[in-house]
Amino acid sequence: MMKRNKYMGRQALAILALSGIAMSVHAAVSPEEAAKLNSTLTPLGAERAGNADGTIPEWTGGMAKDAAAVDADGFYADPFPNDEILFTITAANAEQYKNKLTAGQMALFARYPETYRMHVYQTRRTNTVPTEIEQAVARNAVNTNLVAGGNGLENFDSAYPFPIPQSGVEAIWNHIARYRGGSLSRTIAQATPQANGSNTMVIFKDDFTFATALTDYGPNISDNLMFYFTQRVLSPSRLAGDVLLVHENINQIEEPRRSWIYNAGQRRVRRAPQVAYDGPAFGADGTRVSDNYDFYNGAPDRYDWTLVGKRELLIPYNNYRIASRDVKYDDIIQAGHINQDLVRYELHRVWEVEANLKDGQRHVYAKRHFFINEDNWQAAEIDHYDSRGGLWRIAEAISQQRFEHEVPGYAIETLYDLQNGRYAAIGMTNEERKNYELDFSASSADYTPNALRASGIR
Repeated sequence: MMKRNKYMGRQALAILALSGIAMSVHAAVSPEEAAKLNSTLTPLGAERAGNADGTIPEWTGGMAKDAAAVDADGFYADPFPNDEILFTITAANAEQYKNKLTAGQMALFARYPETYRMHVYQTRRTNTVPTEIEQAVARNAVNTNLVAGGNGLENFDSAYPFPIPQSGVEAIWNHIARYRGGSLSRTIAQATPQANGSNTMVIFKDDFTFATALTDYGPNISDNLMFYFTQRVLSPSRLAGDVLLVHENINQIEEPRRSWIYNAGQRRVRRAPQVAYDGPAFGADGTRVSDNYDFYNGAPDRYDWTLVGKRELLIPYNNYRIASRDVKYDDIIQAGHINQDLVRYELHRVWEVEANLKDGQRHVYAKRHFFINEDNWQAAEIDHYDSRGGLWRIAEAISQQRFEHEVPGYAIETLYDLQNGRYAAIGMTNEERKNYELDFSASSADYTPNALRASGIR
């Protein structure tokens, strides 16, 4: 389980040490406002109440840890096997529901009018996290502050720094620093099909450990470190053995992300500064850029962030069928988009955040429109616009609550390209030997360039 993690920029600490004066720190919200996390708001800051017409229910504590069966390899049975489709949205009736859809979703109906559809089910507010995370969030509400122009966090504890956000950048930090378990190991499949559906599956082995979940957590671990990450390519053979290593920092302006790639063909490790912002994503065949991974990651410094407000939106939620062992990869991957008959949509409240590229900054996406689930702070939908203002790529999260461990997450991340008809779908485990392994043990020595060489040898 993730232990407590606080971060104060080293530059700020140095100033304090030199001056000898106490620094006044203003709480993100008042204690009175933070008290709402125990009354009208959930522990993570969502509205406890349902909506006026009853289509979004009250949050009553989320899903139980024993909500359904979990097999020996970690695959989940569907907790809601008897839920029936309430209605289906197609290109023919999408206009009727457009106030509950994003521009990107509407564009997918227009791009694939014969095959793209959304099956809508009863809304179930299943999100829950461990008690110690809820307690950390309560501390964050009154203690955590932005530093370095919004690019770092001060007095941050574990996850969700701003449960009651006052700005767009605070809301996006909740996604960046959300709870994903203290550590996870997974073998996943990624598909990047051509427009006609032809595809060569890439299989990755990912290990992901937050700094405070390390077995050697202590003074040798930087307070600025958020997590370590490795991604090993297992197949196809032309890529097998290549490995990406990332040391992900909180304040990446003060201390940029450190990345390395082991190239199995050359048998050498090299630094990889391009693994950031709009640099090419590792092993993605040009279908996404580096900060598309995990829907959005990295430093938020290239955009101006505007908190538009909240709205009700139909998003993929509680998706257990598409992650079942009974479903094969060929059942999921189709030309143009994944098999929408396997996807469950529900009506939920989301935070709407608009990101516009700052003057003088560079990125292939001039604008991004985020829709972040209020219950778990995961980005659920993101519309990406090019430099001419055209809608280009649509990201959609096929989410799933890993109820046994109280960890919200994605079953599949999708990114659709309206211009060339391709897409990326990453995170599938259906045909792998095991599902996610959560809270495994790792030390900092497992995430070094030397370890990279050893793990990547063919």
